[in-house]
Amino acid sequence: MTVRTRFAPSPTGYLHIGGARTALYCWLYARRHGGRFVLRIEDTDRERSTQAAIDAILQAMDWLGLDYDEGPIYQTDRLDRYRQVAEQLVAAGHAYYAYETKEELEAMREAAMAAGQKPRYNGAARDANLPWRDDPNRVIRFKNPLHGSVAWDDAVKGRIEIANGELDDLVILRSDGYPTYNFAVVVDDLDMAITHVVRGDDHVNNTPRQINLYRALGAPVPVFAHLPMILDEHGAKLSKRTGAADVMQYRDMGYLPHALLNYLVRLGWSHGDQELFSIAQMQALFDLADVNAKASRLDPAKLGWMNQQYLKTSDPEAVAQHLVWHLRQAGYDLARGPKPVELVLALRERAQTLKELAEKSAVWFRPLTEYDAAAVAKHLVPAARAPLAEARARLAALADWTPEAIADALKATAEAQGLGMGKIAQPMRVAITGTQVSPDIGWTVYLCGRDEALARIDAALAKIPAAA
Repeated sequence: MTVRTRFAPSPTGYLHIGGARTALYCWLYARRHGGRFVLRIEDTDRERSTQAAIDAILQAMDWLGLDYDEGPIYQTDRLDRYRQVAEQLVAAGHAYYAYETKEELEAMREAAMAAGQKPRYNGAARDANLPWRDDPNRVIRFKNPLHGSVAWDDAVKGRIEIANGELDDLVILRSDGYPTYNFAVVVDDLDMAITHVVRGDDHVNNTPRQINLYRALGAPVPVFAHLPMILDEHGAKLSKRTGAADVMQYRDMGYLPHALLNYLVRLGWSHGDQELFSIAQMQALFDLADVNAKASRLDPAKLGWMNQQYLKTSDPEAVAQHLVWHLRQAGYDLARGPKPVELVLALRERAQTLKELAEKSAVWFRPLTEYDAAAVAKHLVPAARAPLAEARARLAALADWTPEAIADALKATAEAQGLGMGKIAQPMRVAITGTQVSPDIGWTVYLCGRDEALARIDAALAKIPAAA
């Protein structure tokens, strides 16, 4: 059997963190088993589905690197297929036409509630064998079994059983030819040969209805795996203010996609005490059987730590490709500043996110017009004039402009002046950045470029007061 999973978002909003984890688990399970991962867009909610949301979902999947083998497949392209299967069920005696008005349906609900029962359809047309007629109230309803129960062994939650008496005869096709959710997903998963349905546990109550539809169609029932909720750091349901934001906002905040995937995979799954996983390791190790049935909590501090690990250890060129977006968002002219990969090498030990790294890069893209007064008062003093001037001369004479050559030139200056390295590095740091804080001094000077570095040193020398 070829494992086939699917991620099937409704394009009524952006891809949020819970949906991204579901997509990741589906993707990993298919990859581990050499199977197929299908992307399906469930766009039959005509009032709420938007092209902007579809575009946002596709963009997020691409940014995360969750490549799909088939799709995107759109439900709105399959309306004829849903009608065909619905009529097939009517012909087989598993479904029927019903024509109640909104008012009649509301009266049924009120009567049920008055009797202390669940508000639901009372099966009035179930055995009437009503023929098709052109009627705006026409629907096709599924004949849900009246007795017994539906049970399945959930790959995450274990054995679940729900009595058929809890279910009513659900609408499967509306008069406008659009299917309802529970019917469309069964037809889709059947046609697409989906073997494992991995989704959030808010769908548990839909599962018995869908299993009954599979059985009525004489089709094999897939394995169901219902993932527990993700809660905020305080244990409450996610809201837009506490982590349920568009996945792309994590890009905007400066997280690497691999770091976010690693963080997401650990929200409910573990492999011993290991925290950091390469993509290949995730694909080789992930198993639905190891997913925890309890809800997970977001931990922003852990995500930040994890992102920093990837900034430090990932291929600098790969990190630089993601940094470019942040540099452009900051308005920097990339043609005039240092190479993004050089910024990564210089700053990745000092930043937790790409956004922070981009912010720290400003000093090399913009003219130095502001100096920290305390830094100037402490380091641009008369005693710094001679060592700073000698350092300038040595830098101007360098054959190779590299961080290593620059560091060597500054060390030679310190030795010639009989000073500790700090007496050279700190005045130089203020000259180049206007502050006392920067990365390794060799990188700090190098990223300016020779001409700009020499100009900034000249400006710093001009700020040094004459000796008393």
